[in-house]
Amino acid sequence: MEKEKKKIKETQAVEEAVSTPEQKTIDEVVTNVDELKIELEKANQRAAENFEGWQRERADFLNYKKRVERDQITTLQAMKGDIYRKFLDVLDDLERALKTRPVDGDGAAWADGIECIYRKLLNTLEANGVTQMDVANKEFDPNLHEAITHEESPDRESGQIIEVIEQGYMLGDRVIRPARVRVAR
Repeated sequence: MEKEKKKIKETQAVEEAVSTPEQKTIDEVVTNVDELKIELEKANQRAAENFEGWQRERADFLNYKKRVERDQITTLQAMKGDIYRKFLDVLDDLERALKTRPVDGDGAAWADGIECIYRKLLNTLEANGVTQMDVANKEFDPNLHEAITHEESPDRESGQIIEVIEQGYMLGDRVIRPARVRVAR
């Protein structure tokens, strides 16, 4: 019996020790740690959401930047095309003048000067990316050509270009002036 009384006293002592202020403080610390873990998890979730949002916004900004650069390039090409188109009219006038060039006398020397100016202008345009279309004896393409007339032609198939009335030009892969042509019917 004394052993049992001794055990009961020990148990009571342990229970008293457990309910001491030190034990209450440990329980509060454990509870605070659990609460802090929950807050940390919530903060980590918010941080992950903010990071994903930042990544989306960054990607949107990069896409915007690329779109603006592409639009600027397109605008620049359109402006260049407009300027070059004005020079093409001068080039056409020089070409027409050379078709009726005088063969001898002072007119021949004058025609040589006109031809020199024509070649210089053509070379300058080509150096800046403007190229003549090669359309003679090809099929009519409405993206590249403008049909002036449709005519019967015994030596050409239907839809084939008979004659180039006005030369077409491209700036890179963009048509700045379609070739004006006569097309076989």
